[in-house]
Formats: sequence, structure tokens, C-alpha cells
Amino acid sequence: MTNTPLIVDSHCHLDFPDFEGELPDIVQRAKEAGVARMVTICTKLKNEPVVRAIAEDHAGIFYAAGTHPMSVASEPMATLDQLIQITKHPKMVGIGETGLDYHYTAQSADIQKKSLRIHIAAARETGLPLIIHSRAADDDMARILAEEHKIGTYECVMHCFSSSATLAKAALDLGFYLSMSGIATFKKSQELRDIFASAPVDRVLVETDSPYLAPMPYRGKRNEPAYTAHTAQVGAEVFGMDYAAFAAQTTENFDRLFAKAAAWSAP
Repeated sequence: MTNTPLIVDSHCHLDFPDFEGELPDIVQRAKEAGVARMVTICTKLKNEPVVRAIAEDHAGIFYAAGTHPMSVASEPMATLDQLIQITKHPKMVGIGETGLDYHYTAQSADIQKKSLRIHIAAARETGLPLIIHSRAADDDMARILAEEHKIGTYECVMHCFSSSATLAKAALDLGFYLSMSGIATFKKSQELRDIFASAPVDRVLVETDSPYLAPMPYRGKRNEPAYTAHTAQVGAEVFGMDYAAFAAQTTENFDRLFAKAAAWSAP
């Protein structure tokens, strides 16, 4: 569909069982919706070869890798050297997702913090953007991001942002990005839409986090990269922009942050 504005799904999980056996159709539907590129996220490093293979098999798919905060207590601790080694792959474009989740896994807070700082060090060392998951941990998250930024700068996106205006400001003040997911399309999410509206539009990305968090009108169903278009439509409304202009702006933002993906060309 040549007249469809192009957008990027900056965060999805194409290796999850929800998509098993359907990837060609998933990718085709995404392309038809204008989602020409996507970043599939590895949440456990033992799964990195599978996620990497998905990126290798599809020109428009890139990947990132790290240990999800909800898994750090049950997975081997990622090392700085391990993360740096993975980034040598030409389609590995981000560090994470990492972060803090005190909603479900507060009991592992200390090990989550240690893992987060290792991932930050990898982002700082490699120049690749850090991909942050933050839930019910605003104070610790803001503090650690700022402390580490003073040690040495790094790039970062607050993935699937649905936290407080305070954490949004803390992240934006550090020069980071906020990523809008399907949550922003829910009727009850006006406060979240207001947070995005107050952010610089050149610091906003869009994503699905699929197979989770399908936007309206698919809420409650399996999410997929094609549905990025529905979130982007709401994003355009939030910023008072034409859809094509918002799609172009968020694509430009993605290319600025994920510069390795932007520079990649098929061999």
C-alpha cells in the first residue's frame, strides 16, 4: 500500500508462542498497515539466538536483548561482556528490555537494580539505546537513571510508558524518549495522554508491546505489529497533528535514537 504512511513498531515480542507459525502473515499485515520496520525484544538472554534468527530472516525486523526485570531472579545475571558481545550483530540495535518492576516482583528489587545498572553500563559502552521497563518503581527508577547519567551519558527510551508525570519529566530532562503503546488509546487513559501531550513530539516513539496491550478497538485481543497504526492515530490526535505528519515524526525520532537500525542496509 504505497500511499500508507510508514511507521515503526519500536517494541514487540515476535518470538513469543502467541505468534508461532504465523510470522509471515504477521509481517505481511504489518507492511500493509505501513509498519515497515519493527524491533523484536529478547527478554531472556538464553532466547537471544531465536530472536536473532527472526531478525536475520526479515529485512524490516531488528532486535534488542537483555534480561527483563521480572526474570532476573530466575535467570543468570547478565554480564557487561556478554551484552557487549551480542551487540556485534549488525541487526542488534538496543540494550534491554531491562528496568524495575515492583508491581509483581518487588521481592527481587535489589537484584533488579543490579541488573539495571549492568544494562546501563552496556548502553553507555556500546552507544546503543537502553530500553526501560518501569512499573510501580518511579522513585528508584528516576534516581538510578539520573545517578548513572552523571557517571556517563547514554541514550534511553521508556518503553510502553504509563507511569507518572514526574517520571516522564525526569526521563525527558535527561534527554530520553517516551514510547506510546496501546494503553494510551484506552478510554481511562486521559491522564496518560495528557503526559504525552506535554512532551516534546520529537521525543516520542510508538510501539505495540505485542502480543500484549492491544489498542482500541482490539483491546483484550492478541496484539500484533500492524496495530501500531491505531496507537499512532491516537498519538496524532494527542499532538494535534495529521496522521502522516505524526508517522513521519515518530519515524524520524526512531531513526535518531536507533541509529544503528537506521544505518543498516541489506547485504
